[in-house]
Amino acid sequence: MLITLFAPDNVHLLEIAAVRDALFEANCRVATGSPYEVRLVTEQGVAVRSASGVTFVPDASIDQATGPSDTLIVVGPYGIPALPNERVMQWLRQQAGQARRYGSVCTGAFLLAHAGLFSRRRATTHWQYAANLAAAYPDVTVEPDQIFVRDGPVFSSAGVAAAIDLTLSLIEEDFGRALALAVARRLVVFLKRPGGQSQYSAALIAQSGVSGPIDRIRLLVLENPRRDLSLATLAKELGVSPRHLSRLFHAEQGKSLSDYVESTRVDISRRLLEESSAPIKAIAFAAGFGSTTTLRRAFMRALGITPHEYRTRFQSTGAASSVMAETDAVLS
Repeated sequence: MLITLFAPDNVHLLEIAAVRDALFEANCRVATGSPYEVRLVTEQGVAVRSASGVTFVPDASIDQATGPSDTLIVVGPYGIPALPNERVMQWLRQQAGQARRYGSVCTGAFLLAHAGLFSRRRATTHWQYAANLAAAYPDVTVEPDQIFVRDGPVFSSAGVAAAIDLTLSLIEEDFGRALALAVARRLVVFLKRPGGQSQYSAALIAQSGVSGPIDRIRLLVLENPRRDLSLATLAKELGVSPRHLSRLFHAEQGKSLSDYVESTRVDISRRLLEESSAPIKAIAFAAGFGSTTTLRRAFMRALGITPHEYRTRFQSTGAASSVMAETDAVLS
């Protein structure tokens, strides 16, 4: 299965590496053969300096890479890309027309939109440039709050590290959830990534089209940390016995449900401690711990330091003013 990556000038190297490493890990876990062959293409096919200063060597130029691919992925440069020349546009149209599916990571969406390949399609891009994409290409329905958008054979994802999310979703589509989960664990990332902003947490279930019961529970925990998240309550939510949910959750996640709930609440608390000046008591309530004593014990178990010590070490400069609106919303 040939996956063609097209990289414009000034590219984010992580977007290339994320796709290639995830596909490499998938190949390592398939019983026979290598299901993915990856071809990295640039316009000229010569060594290129990335935005971060690292030089990489592509596999081919657009003149050499004329054969069809199963999948075309256009990665993005730092910022909004310069308008490509007609040779590149023709090559993108030809490759997309021959592929089973095609799409973009981050600001690679601008290249496909300019080639007319997102026309009358839904798409997303890095949140910082979504408004620019919508203004420049009014025939594209831009969804700025999505980490991943699929519209028929066309896909697009949010910025930079979302290349991992994109590739995991393609692996899941091709070979099933088990392989995608194995790759995610190997790379030490979430199969469906939680986070603070809507582009990182909203509608994550849509990333793979279908979701199992454990996905529903994980998303419920993430979005409702102050709820009663006991095993009995969540089992009732799914309509299964507590014992069945406990076995199912541990088999898929490798930890107990109670440990997962606590670790999620710790992660929420960590973000609030880093990004806000809210009192620790308010943060404990927002994250679902109920008391500062419970929060402190959870931090000591997970991190070996107290919430106060964590804030002292890791709070962002100017956090109180820069994220006040977000913090108010989270703590309300």
